[in-house]
Amino acid sequence: MPVPRYVELLNPGLQALKRLGGSASIAEMDDEVTKWLGISEEEIAQPHDERQTELQYQLAWARTYLKAYGLLENSSRGVWSLTPKGKETEKVDPRQVAAFVRNNSKKRNQDAIKGPDNKIAQAIIPEFTEIALEQTWREKLSATLRKMKPDAFERLCQRLLRESGFTQVTVTGRVGDGGIDGFGHVRLGGLLSFPVLFQCKRYQGSVSASMIRDFRGAMVGRADRGLVITTGTFTRDAKSEATRDGAPPIDLVDGEQLLDKLKELRLGIEIQTVEEVSVIADWFEGI
Repeated sequence: MPVPRYVELLNPGLQALKRLGGSASIAEMDDEVTKWLGISEEEIAQPHDERQTELQYQLAWARTYLKAYGLLENSSRGVWSLTPKGKETEKVDPRQVAAFVRNNSKKRNQDAIKGPDNKIAQAIIPEFTEIALEQTWREKLSATLRKMKPDAFERLCQRLLRESGFTQVTVTGRVGDGGIDGFGHVRLGGLLSFPVLFQCKRYQGSVSASMIRDFRGAMVGRADRGLVITTGTFTRDAKSEATRDGAPPIDLVDGEQLLDKLKELRLGIEIQTVEEVSVIADWFEGI
């Protein structure tokens, strides 16, 4: 079955945020939509490109259209929430939303970029420009990560964990260690600490549940918690396996979360801000 397109995900996306209490991370929102619609594992895993699935791509555009329509807003930390208008809206007409956004875009004069229909639009509203710029740096960073040698990628993950508060982070660099690439300690409140084993997968596809089970098997007797970092994605079964009741928990960081973390920690990322200078004429008149 084909993956639902963004126009078909407008109402599911809106309802997902309502069920989640009015705000959610991208991962929480995406998971809620897939559960609500009963999307199959094959559809979830269908790739759009090397770093994201087709479903993730379509959901990103659905959020952008809902934002342009005034129903959603997002914070700098990637949390999406309902606007006052969004809280009052139970359902939208997808055709009306699409027409509204496209008509508004024609009134603007921005650079040409490619939208979700793979068509070039000469006049793009700010939300379109924002997602286009976001896609650009993400695509470049993702391609850079895929070109890294395996040992270099492991060292990058080591640095990322250190910058995130882990201590005594060590990369094993050994083959045949059950998929374990390293270990570190997480300290809580400066008093308690516990070991975490991690695995780094410079991977283009989706990490399966069997890979998570194999990693957990290698953890036995060595640590009570694990972490898997991948440049790809995780299947729905892999996510379920990672949090299975009665089994040591495994935290998952997919490609999109990895890019966000690298940006947050400024690892290989440089963010430039433009200074805007305004002249306050009234100030001079009051001298």
